Order: sequence, then structure tokens, then C-alpha cells
Amino acid sequence: MPTSRRIPPPHPLASGRGAGWGLPLEPLYSFCLRLELPPPWPLFPMRGRESALSRPPSSRHQQRQVRTHTCTGAPTIHPRPRPLSLLKGTTSQLRLGPWSPHSCLPPQPLLTPTSRPACHGQACAGPKADRDRPQPLGYPPLTEILASFFGKLLGQELDPLKNVLVTVGAYGALFTAFQALVEEGDEVIIVEPFFDCYEPMTLMAGGRPVFVSLRPSPSQDKEPDSSSNWCLDPAELASKFTARTKALVLNTPNNPLGKVFSKAELELVAHLCRQHDVLCISDEVYQWLVYDGHQHTSIASLPGMWERTLTIGSAGKTFSATGWKVGWALGPDALMRHLRTVHQNSIFHCPTQGQAAVALSFERELQHLGQPCSYFVQFPQAMQRRRDHMARSLQAVGLRPVIPQGSYFLITDISDFKSKMPDLPGAADEPYDRRFVKWMIKNKGLVAIPVSIFFSQPQQQHFDHYIRFCFVKDESTLRAMDEKLQKWKAELRP
Repeated sequence: MPTSRRIPPPHPLASGRGAGWGLPLEPLYSFCLRLELPPPWPLFPMRGRESALSRPPSSRHQQRQVRTHTCTGAPTIHPRPRPLSLLKGTTSQLRLGPWSPHSCLPPQPLLTPTSRPACHGQACAGPKADRDRPQPLGYPPLTEILASFFGKLLGQELDPLKNVLVTVGAYGALFTAFQALVEEGDEVIIVEPFFDCYEPMTLMAGGRPVFVSLRPSPSQDKEPDSSSNWCLDPAELASKFTARTKALVLNTPNNPLGKVFSKAELELVAHLCRQHDVLCISDEVYQWLVYDGHQHTSIASLPGMWERTLTIGSAGKTFSATGWKVGWALGPDALMRHLRTVHQNSIFHCPTQGQAAVALSFERELQHLGQPCSYFVQFPQAMQRRRDHMARSLQAVGLRPVIPQGSYFLITDISDFKSKMPDLPGAADEPYDRRFVKWMIKNKGLVAIPVSIFFSQPQQQHFDHYIRFCFVKDESTLRAMDEKLQKWKAELRP
């Protein structure tokens, strides 16, 4: 492709310059473990290059407490409070907020014969794979099958050495992408609600997050609400693009909403990216989990988008093997070369055995793709049944589900509860959904995630009447949920 101002110069790591960060770490998982406790990890001092966080805080960061590190004098920033430590030391709460895909494995072993313990040694990756270091960019059988598999889906001839990078989970791919492509002062457009790592990763790279919201439109009378009703306003989206915009982050299917962007919506995003010469970081980890006949479309497959898009994938979400932490980034060599520089100077390579198992999984799926025996057919069918089960059960107590088109999650509208019991315990400025979640944990024994944490600070007050549940649970957990909801329903009767 022609040289563009959007293709960054070699990464600072290539010339030996180090960088450190002060950052607002806010992982979703810590939110599920603690309630307004001090951060359990050391705070990171900033050093080396100036960070966006070292400047005077903007209005959306005014609420965060800044203190000076006693050793370096560099400012560090506390994470936001984590509202769920009511779980600590208890066993009666039913955790329906975080996902647990290990409990929803396919009906027969996917990695035959590697599903046996031997897959972690010679049987899976060859006689020396458990001792020898693999290629830094990825275990060759995996990079080759990823190039073949996704090349067909994207309509591109992918070179395993130039267009594929295997990382430590999709998190690793996202972090590498932000560090490689975002420079000081670059603006990054983030569609909200957004997975919570996008904002801190932008800030860690020195960029400035710019948010644009999906907004719900009214559903038809007596029809359940759907994630498809949440849409971007084209004029608002267009107004977010400036001369400083480097990239747009897209997540489809979306976490937490479960929205699958339609081809028309993707074409709007693609048009603006091409018009303003902007990169697209497309997080597609849930691409195989779509329901009700909806189809996932990769934005990189649209005209003029391959050369400016990074597509992020995850074996954890794809094959329900989150503990293996195998992810990947796909894209043109003009972008991937910068990711390779960051990867080589940080992680360098990922463990071989998990990569080998994922390679075998894709090889099997390539043979059965689209057939009834395909895991990519069976898994979403099973999860759609569990989605429908949970949605019906939640409606019984007055929670109004927003039926997702994809992903592990559904959100529910708690507006009726907000109007009936608006004065739940909590700080005066604490969003209602966080207070409701704590009340529900303590009084009903059910755990969910407040959706306001997936929005930027200015928008949280407008979206504090939704909570997120995960329906990727085993049958025993769903039955336990039914029992608690039936008890709750009985308490609601006059």
C-alpha cells in the first residue's frame, strides 16, 4: 500500500528506548472480587517518555485520586473502586456475572486424541515441543492454519510469517496493537459500551480516548428488546473523526451488549475510516457465538479495509479454553511489522503446547466447517438455548432482558426497580446499577455486573439502569438460578 501518515515509524523499542506508565488499571475480573478496597497490586510509576496521564487530568479523570510515588516522584493513579467484595468469604451467592465457559464444553472431546493429558507433551506438538522454543511469531502449524482458515473468510492470501502474530490471548494482541500503533497525542475512537481494557491501553500508549455511544431505540410493543436496537448515530460518529484520529476500536459481537454489527453498520464505519485515513482495531473474539441466524462479518473483508485493519481473535473464546491464553492478530504486513517489534521485545514467544492444541482444533474445524458435527455449529446452538432459558427466568421477577445477537452475555433493564426503590445504600454519586448489584448480591444471592462500568465517565449516569449476566453456565448453575429467582418472585407477591 502507499506510504501513509497513519503507518507509524518504527516503535521506540526497536531503538532501545524503554517506557513505563502510570495507569488506571480497572480489570473487570477484580471488580468481581472486591468491594471498594484499596488496590491489591503495586502502583506503577511512570518513567521514560511523557505519558498522557502525566499531564493535568481532564474533566473525566478529575474523580480519580492522584498521588506521588515516594521513590520516583512520578504520579500514579488509583484504580476505581471494585464493588463486589460482598462475595468474600461467602458461598451462597450465585455468580452469574463473569463467564465460565469451561462448564460448557462441547458434547464430545474436540481435540481427539489430544484431549488426553498427553496433549501437553510430545503427542500434541512433536517430540521436542515441550522443551524447545518455537518461532517467536507463533508455532508454525498454528500460524499456517490461521492463515489458511481466516484467509478464506477475509478473502485474502495470508502469509503466515507476515500477516499472522500469535499472542498471549486476545489481551496480548490488543496490548501489542496499541503499543505498536498509537503515539503520543493520537486520538482513538472507542465505541461504548466497551470492554474495559480499551481505555487504559489507549492511555498507556499515550493516546487520548474519544468515545461514541451505541444508543437504544424503542422496541415494538410486547416485543422483547434486542441488542440490534442499539445503534450508532451516523452524524455523531462522523463528528468524532479529527486530524488527530489514529484508530477506531470496534468490538463485534460486543461485550457487554451482545450486539452483532450489521454489514450496513460496518460499511458506515469503513467509509469513515477510509475517508479520514484511520486504522481499525477489530476485536472479534466472539465471532463464532452468534444466534438466531445472524451472521458475523469481519470489517477487514470490506473493500479498502484489509490494508488498515487489525483483526483480533481468541482461542479461549473460540474453543472454550480460556486458560490456555492463545490469541492472535491478523493484518497487513505494513501494520504487523510494528506489532512484531513490540512482541519480540516483550513477550517474544508463547508456550508451544497450547498453540499446538489450537492448531489441531482449527484443522478439525476446517474439515467440518458448516456441517452439523462442527463445533462452530454445535456450541452456539447450545448457548442459544441457555440464553433463552436465562432470559425467561429473569423476566419472572421484573428484569427486562435485552436479547443479545451474540457473545456470552445479556444485559437487563432494571428501570422498574430504580423507580420503585431508588434509595438503595451507597455513595450519593455512585451509579444506581452498582448499588443495585450490591443489594442483589446481599439480599438475593445473585451476582451480576453493573453495565455503567463499560461506559466513559460522562455517560455512566445515562446507562446506570442496566446490569449484565452471563448465560454460559452449566445446567446445575442455571437450575440454582431458577430456584433463587422463584424465591424472589414469591417475595414480590402482595
